[in-house]
Amino acid sequence: MVACPLQKGVAAAITQFVYQRGGTIKDYDQYVNTDSRRFFARMEWTRGGDASSQDNICRDFIAELVEPYDMEWQLHFPEHGARVAICVTRELAHLYDLLLRTISGQWNATIALIISNHPDLAPEAERFGIPYHYFPLNKANKREQEALQVDLLQQNKIDLVVLARYIQIVSEAFITPFENRIINIHHSMLPAFVGAKPYHQAHARGVKLIGATSHYVTVELDAGPIIAQDVLQVDHKKSPERLISMGRDLETKVLARAVGLHLNRRVWIDQGRSIIFD
Repeated sequence: MVACPLQKGVAAAITQFVYQRGGTIKDYDQYVNTDSRRFFARMEWTRGGDASSQDNICRDFIAELVEPYDMEWQLHFPEHGARVAICVTRELAHLYDLLLRTISGQWNATIALIISNHPDLAPEAERFGIPYHYFPLNKANKREQEALQVDLLQQNKIDLVVLARYIQIVSEAFITPFENRIINIHHSMLPAFVGAKPYHQAHARGVKLIGATSHYVTVELDAGPIIAQDVLQVDHKKSPERLISMGRDLETKVLARAVGLHLNRRVWIDQGRSIIFD
């Protein structure tokens, strides 16, 4: 993926870079922000008969594209699958969905470890042979425990952290080392229904839509760049318990979509706004 000032010939230069090396373009998508005059593109290609090393490709990419066109860029090779950590509390549905999608090979990724502030889901991690790390948290020890969590994530070379209904507000010290690499999920009824039992509040008000939002985590609570969202229509016949069940299913689907977009390198963040190459 690349981003640069809009200028003549940039799209052609990107495709020619591949063709000159005997490669084949599998997927190409571009977007132009006419207000900021910025060009964005994502391309997948196979190297074909080109035997150049990854270091040489990166070197040539910088020399022929990045420097002449003043590009921001990301270049990824399929040999390097992402290492993912999942943070959970007690909710099982989101964790299981992510585990099954990963294990089935839907994503080029490995779930390297699970972090939790409760011991409840340790047996599920053991079932899949994934290390489970329990960090009991309270107001007195949170800073110390989060520092240990960050050390654990860095030691395991984690590329993406997923908060799969992790009922904790993570601090700036946790977020900063993983900027745009922590994904959260929550219902989309904020700020109308805050606090405990949002679905009960929504039911009492007779809402006609419930939704889910998945976004990158930033220091400003629930204000990070949005990756995926969806809604469901509901009516007065749905009990609070039914709304909760429907909301859980929707959150699971939206979280998986957001994680997949990130792992498939389809998200670019530009000035706090997500550009999705879908």
